[in-house]
Amino acid sequence: MTLPKNIRTNVFPILTLIIVAIGVIFYQFVEIPKNLHFDEVEFAKLALSLRDRGYIPYSPMATGHATLYFYILLFSQNLFGISTFALRFPSALFGVINVMLIYILMRQIFKNDKHQAFISFAAALIFISMRWYFNFARFSFEVTFLLMLELSSLIFFLMYRKNKKLPALILSGIFAGLAYNSYTAGRLFVALPISLILIDAMRQKIFPLTWKKMQPFLYFVIPFVILILPITIYLSQNRDIRIYQLFMVMNDRMELSEKIAFVWQNIVKTFGMFHFRGDDNGVHNFPNKPALNPILGILFVIGLGISFWKWKKFANSLFLVYFFISILPTLLVYPWENPHMLRTFTALPAIAYFIVMAILFFIEKIAKKINKNWIYAAVMLVIIASMIYELRTYFLYQKPVLEESFRKQKSLEFHLLQEGVKL
Repeated sequence: MTLPKNIRTNVFPILTLIIVAIGVIFYQFVEIPKNLHFDEVEFAKLALSLRDRGYIPYSPMATGHATLYFYILLFSQNLFGISTFALRFPSALFGVINVMLIYILMRQIFKNDKHQAFISFAAALIFISMRWYFNFARFSFEVTFLLMLELSSLIFFLMYRKNKKLPALILSGIFAGLAYNSYTAGRLFVALPISLILIDAMRQKIFPLTWKKMQPFLYFVIPFVILILPITIYLSQNRDIRIYQLFMVMNDRMELSEKIAFVWQNIVKTFGMFHFRGDDNGVHNFPNKPALNPILGILFVIGLGISFWKWKKFANSLFLVYFFISILPTLLVYPWENPHMLRTFTALPAIAYFIVMAILFFIEKIAKKINKNWIYAAVMLVIIASMIYELRTYFLYQKPVLEESFRKQKSLEFHLLQEGVKL
């Protein structure tokens, strides 16, 4: 009995991705990492400090954070109790959701390609199987939440671009505004949809300005501005602690030539991170191990080259800009902070796109000579080999490193009480 086509092309891939994502992220979820990290305890304290207070957009606690994600942590702890599970569950949940969003995004990107269904599934499977991704989804850092917001904004923007329905732009602006209220790097994301809107306007000869021509920009910007207003007002009156600590552009004691030299060092370290020497922080990575394994690393370089070569193609230019925006923050901090796989986390959707671009290139080159089902099978074997490599590295070799990096051995409740937090 053959399954109906809509089940084979839609339901089955999504169910498979959900099962794989839940398995990878939630397997021994509380045991690896077994203990708590100092930052996780600080995040719990920050979240609990928001109880019984009016909305505040920013907190100076835990080196300074926008509070949106921490209200979610507070809700989780109210729902599940004060525990490691409650603290990590939101990050893990968003980690699973992001795999679905990557699949939806790639379906839109490759909508006119005859290999759309397979390439979209392959991109999502590669995405969840990257140790760089699922490592951060397994503890309570907020980057999976930020990525969920960015992907949602991008998906709604592409929906608008497809059917010109302005409400989709409102939703895109809302999610971009929420991203601005999340992890610091999310404040740059808005440059991507705004630049795409302006490029579309210029193609239509924006001048002379008319209400109809201004509508897309305003439908996006107005909800975005409304959502960022509270934190913008706060930061206009108070320093963002983390930015002043890390970003060398804020250092007026440094010479311009020194800043340029530091940026160059950051470029070398960041691009070397992919293939040669990764993040040395045991929380972020198996120390110094490249961010991409040899299989994905080669495909990434090929796909990146193809995207540069054919940069006029909309999808290529979109992900090139997204990739640049994602790595920009780490290029502007002091070099001893790099390489840094946390600050560059939102580069992962672009990296997944570049990898499947390389896969698509090889499929198209040999599809006329070999049955496509055999090609798909070969690609899946390569992806499975990559996944086994990453899972083996994490659960066998990185596990002891995490035990050394996550040093808070007793319960979350114990550490909070020890620091005087009322539960």
